[in-house]
Amino acid sequence: MKELLSFGIFLGLFLAGMAILRIGLFNASGKRLKVFLKRVTRTPVRGFFVGIFVTGILQSSSAVMVMTIGLVSAGSLTFPQTIGIILGTNIGSTFTTEFMTVPLEEWTIPGAILGCCLWFIPHVISKSIGTTLIGLSFVIAAINGFKTLAGPISSYELVQHLLLSMEKHLVIALTIGMIITAIIHSSSAMTGIAMGFLAAGELSVPAGIAIMLGSNIGTCITAFMASVGSGKEAKFTSYAHIWLNIIGVSLFFPFIPFLQSFASIFTDQKDLQLAHASVIFNVLSSLMALPFTNTFTRLIIRMHGRSGN
Repeated sequence: MKELLSFGIFLGLFLAGMAILRIGLFNASGKRLKVFLKRVTRTPVRGFFVGIFVTGILQSSSAVMVMTIGLVSAGSLTFPQTIGIILGTNIGSTFTTEFMTVPLEEWTIPGAILGCCLWFIPHVISKSIGTTLIGLSFVIAAINGFKTLAGPISSYELVQHLLLSMEKHLVIALTIGMIITAIIHSSSAMTGIAMGFLAAGELSVPAGIAIMLGSNIGTCITAFMASVGSGKEAKFTSYAHIWLNIIGVSLFFPFIPFLQSFASIFTDQKDLQLAHASVIFNVLSSLMALPFTNTFTRLIIRMHGRSGN
């Protein structure tokens, strides 16, 4: 019970850290990013690169999707302009996963102390950098906590049964990744948890990849909730986000062994393989969909035209 409570605390620490990190980064560049997002997304290809860039800066695809839906609701963007952005956010979100593989545990406390010192300096940039450092320190501490607790938590009979079920049936792993991500509103946290279990040797890479794929669908809940009560085009944007991720996951789910083999070329570490598999999946699925943005736009309007009214 003690381990589960500690795990819950570390999960809360991770989510808080990501929120603080986004606040720091957004305070430094948020208004300019909104203007940038509005001005340079005239074509799907431009939107694609803007989505990668803005998501990489804010470290959250959900935050960029909420921002995008807000701009669509305000009439600053049209639904067709958002398809490229959606595809770009899927790639930009992998920056967070790759960052989590960097061993920075020894900098957790110094980073938090430096962040606090900078926060007390009465200047916007100093406060933003300080806030960002505090958020990063929380995230690093949480990831280290996931790795430490993975072994003890795996000793619970229920968790052992669940892990065994995921190993035997990857669909179960995908479903768990989807549901937990929808509940906690963070695909990064779900992937971080899976990486912790992989690093502790309690989970196989294929099961971890299935969880990661499920988290790509589960993360769509945030944008969908943001579109509730919004206009027709904002709803189309949230539906497009959902369908693009469902289609991408459906196409790659049978090829989980391929993703594992490809990722293993770069590293022998299981947790790093999951991070790299996430990059490979999101890059390939987004590039495959990019040439068909106009066709996909018409399809979404045809499928959800009535529900979008």
